[in-house]
Amino acid sequence: MLIPSIDLLGGKIVQLVQGEKLKLAFDDFEYWIDRFSKYPLVQLIDLDAAMGSGDNSELVTQIAKRLPCQVGGGIRNVERAKQVLNAGAQRVIIGSSLFTEESGIGRVNTNFASELADTIGTGHIVAGIDSRNGRIAIKGWKAQVALTPDEAIPQLDPYAAAFLYTHIDGEGLMQGFPIDIAIRLRALTQRELIVAGGIRSQEEIDVLGGHNIDAVAGMAVYTNLLPA
Repeated sequence: MLIPSIDLLGGKIVQLVQGEKLKLAFDDFEYWIDRFSKYPLVQLIDLDAAMGSGDNSELVTQIAKRLPCQVGGGIRNVERAKQVLNAGAQRVIIGSSLFTEESGIGRVNTNFASELADTIGTGHIVAGIDSRNGRIAIKGWKAQVALTPDEAIPQLDPYAAAFLYTHIDGEGLMQGFPIDIAIRLRALTQRELIVAGGIRSQEEIDVLGGHNIDAVAGMAVYTNLLPA
């Protein structure tokens, strides 16, 4: 299944390359909401909130009321997760808050994951696993912890309905997603697995679907490589 992505930055829909370089920007929200209305799920990310440089909460609420969304970006506590769900999101994507690092040792914050699951329900949680050079990235991809996706996923499995793995190394480049990594991660969990980063073709989406893996695409959708 293709899940189109709406990334918000500075009040606009944007596409970044590897989370850093601005490539595309749009402010015609009605156009994209209409185009994405046929999809069973849309991914909505508040990049300003993820980077701690502001938020687009009003836009998130407007879009989540009109499209079936899983929403991420800057959701760092239970209260914020509840607010996003109350605003209309179907699920929340939790990333940075699931991980800590002390003395160079990366750890999964299972206490927070457990509290979140107990409060809002496992079915509303998507665990965000963002990876750069094989290690988990946090804080809007500006920092990393000494932990791999392979180590984190089994520990988070009891607390999430789905995992969203983002391959930052290929994000926005449209050079294809590393299918071998997707297959390896698929073997780690029976939960829904969604992957993102570099996806450019329907063929890729079909191959991933054959392994029961869903695909998020942004750049390929906005540049019309993939129909939306």
